Amino acid sequence: MAEVWKGAPVAQALTERLILRAQALAARGVIPTLAILRVGERPEDLSYERGALKRCEKVGIAVKQFNLPADAAQEALMETIRRINDDPAIHGCLMFRPLPGHMDEKAACAALAPAKDVDGITAGSLAAVFAGAGEGYPPCTAQACMEILAYYGCDLTGKRVTVVGRSLVVGRPLAMLLLHKNATVTLCHTRTADLAAECRRGEVLVAAAGKARVIGADHLSPGQLVLDVGINVDETGNLVGDVDFAAADAVAGAVTPVPGGVGAVTTSVLAAHVIDAAEKTLS
Repeated sequence: MAEVWKGAPVAQALTERLILRAQALAARGVIPTLAILRVGERPEDLSYERGALKRCEKVGIAVKQFNLPADAAQEALMETIRRINDDPAIHGCLMFRPLPGHMDEKAACAALAPAKDVDGITAGSLAAVFAGAGEGYPPCTAQACMEILAYYGCDLTGKRVTVVGRSLVVGRPLAMLLLHKNATVTLCHTRTADLAAECRRGEVLVAAAGKARVIGADHLSPGQLVLDVGINVDETGNLVGDVDFAAADAVAGAVTPVPGGVGAVTTSVLAAHVIDAAEKTLS
């Protein structure tokens, strides 16, 4: 059986450190503050928002919520972003995406001040991840993968890592973060020729393809460390990952569960980015 790398202890360890940093900020008269900008009421957004609110409360981060109706005009969204940018008491902003189809999402992302972009959605944040120059932070899910690997003692130097998925939310920024830790990274996707063989070559395998159980037994190799980023609902209504957990449990050295794995760490990473942004205002 594989060792199950749960996210809860990673999140707890990170939260304990963040509480101390938030207290130090408060002692200097700074209350770290997160703006949550949501358009509409998508169930997945509401679920993540509840988790973020709980994590912020634990850490000592204040939250200002900006909720717009699903049929709000683009200008209302842009005005809200301007208000967030111009408020010195707000240190970070989480804007839920995708936005409703009638809105210009690229324009909204471009309007957000990179210094307040705590979830890696602006060009400035991506520049920081890819080129090491620019303000902002990596996407929280990509950073959560790195936190899990660090917590469980995985030294990435020289490791062969296969990442399945090329989105700007996880796959591509995660590949860069892994490179920064001296891993040798292969970035794959669902159109990669002989995907199973590429997956087996990785000592670490990260599945972020967004398709239920797309990674099966033939994709896995003995002793492999498997991070499952996927969150999918299968045909029976159960929440499952991109990895066939039973297959990984039988072969891998370690595997993250879904739910309770990578997703459990993301709100702690979000909180860490807000604390970091607040600390930068004092430097």
